[in-house]
Amino acid sequence: MPRYAMVTDLRKCVGCEACTVACNAEWGVPAGFARTHVRKTEISGTFPNLTSGIHVAQCNQCDRPPCAEACPSGATHQGADGIVRVDKDLCIGCAFCVAACPYDARYINPATKKVDKCDFCLSRVERGEPPVCVATCTAHAKYFGDLEDRTSEVFRLVYAEGATRIETKDVAVGPNVYYLGRPEPLALVAKNFAPRPPRLPAAGEAWRVAVRPLVLLAVGATFLGQAVAFFTQLAKGENDFED
Repeated sequence: MPRYAMVTDLRKCVGCEACTVACNAEWGVPAGFARTHVRKTEISGTFPNLTSGIHVAQCNQCDRPPCAEACPSGATHQGADGIVRVDKDLCIGCAFCVAACPYDARYINPATKKVDKCDFCLSRVERGEPPVCVATCTAHAKYFGDLEDRTSEVFRLVYAEGATRIETKDVAVGPNVYYLGRPEPLALVAKNFAPRPPRLPAAGEAWRVAVRPLVLLAVGATFLGQAVAFFTQLAKGENDFED
């Protein structure tokens, strides 16, 4: 099973935002929102030795996605390939996942009232095509592939070239979007766009801590009861047949 990841080489990125434009066009992203963000850091240093950085951000398809844990309906879930999906039929638009995302990578679509985000262009990937941001990057700064494939470019960039994740000791959820860059600009990006702790509303926190475990327990008990009833009835039927 593949484990998908993306690498952005910030040494190549020119901040043209072609990736954002292509993504918005591909997915009909409403004005004022974006699945892919291109942001610049503050300028650091003393003239003429100034440094800044460019950050290309989207959903990080985290190994341990807080959004999925916060979702009360099961709409947000993670596939075996690592991509975090949103089932629009199950989404109730509560925005718990929006608040839970440490990278602010989600939004409520004002037209559909459902949550939306980057999913690595899943439908394109399933057709054997790269995500649209990768396909349209004018500087060829973005790479996409399977971290389980030792021959893939992302495997080489992560495990041989040392591409890094943007995370902190307090928010370490295993993002699968990696970055390459010169030390100073990369440090600025990591400082300016570090993940924040999830800020769930009271109802969302209650769901995560108390209600969700009870719901899962109730569901498990229901299935267990049905299984016991089924096998009891099956055993009864066999006994009646023998009689």
